[in-house]
Amino acid sequence: MRILVVGAGATGGYFGARLAQAGRDVTFLVRAERAERLARRGLRIIGLGEQTVLAPRTVQAGDVDAPYDVVLLSVKATGLEPAIDDMAPAVGPNTLIVPFLNGMRHIDALAARFGGETVLGGVAKVVTTVDDNGDIVRLADLQSLRYGARDETSPARLEHLHRSLSDAGFPTGLSDDIDGEMWAKWVFIAAVSAVTCLMRGSVGEVVAVPGGTAFAEGVVQESASIAAAAGHPVPDADLQQTLATVTAAGSSLTSSLYRDVTGGRSAEVEHIFGDLVSRAERLGLDVPLLDLTTMHLRVHQHRIESAGSA
Repeated sequence: MRILVVGAGATGGYFGARLAQAGRDVTFLVRAERAERLARRGLRIIGLGEQTVLAPRTVQAGDVDAPYDVVLLSVKATGLEPAIDDMAPAVGPNTLIVPFLNGMRHIDALAARFGGETVLGGVAKVVTTVDDNGDIVRLADLQSLRYGARDETSPARLEHLHRSLSDAGFPTGLSDDIDGEMWAKWVFIAAVSAVTCLMRGSVGEVVAVPGGTAFAEGVVQESASIAAAAGHPVPDADLQQTLATVTAAGSSLTSSLYRDVTGGRSAEVEHIFGDLVSRAERLGLDVPLLDLTTMHLRVHQHRIESAGSA
């Protein structure tokens, strides 16, 4: 299968590199600046004792001249709309799109443009970041992909996709309930991000102070209540894992959204939190901690956007 990875950042760059290492036919759709850096330095994965350097095949928007079999979409939610336009020439009648964005809002946008049977659900789990050199830095030994149909996608096409993405150095899985898995990850991401962004500290720093643990538990309860009311209750094992993660004493864990905020970068506030609290409102739920987090991050985003337009 010809695989197009849209974006070569912390998620797409990591999994695309692993697939390329496993001999898969992988091309990265990137912007000019990223293409130049990849050509000059290579696609590098470092951290946890690793020093991998690959020479990736890249293509830029406007240069895609034929459909791909699979499009792996891994951009930040703030770049979703231009990414949809850029990748459109790569989507043909037999293409499968597998997005690995957080939340659910991107699914509607992709399905409206390309059709529901073309768009799968996807969950990527990896703890990576991109440093000032453009290198992908591994922060923990977590790496997996899950994906599954949300519409009338052919089982044969799903199995072909699964074979193409498997046995590439990380666990993969074809899910029978990908919406449920996406909601479970959304609850996890929202909980960790709310705890660390609102309190401006790691999980360990938050729970080390009076009221920190109760605050973290309250965030998880609010997030999980939205998933349950939406018809996708988080399985108990996953919920307990989320609770344990955000209340772990001494933990240095933060979130990618926290790193964006503290680094003065644009944050996925609307995709992760705006959509979540909007759904809570429509479902008649009171979620004051998530409301506060959303306003806090919207102020940050407004500041970033105002500086960019100055």
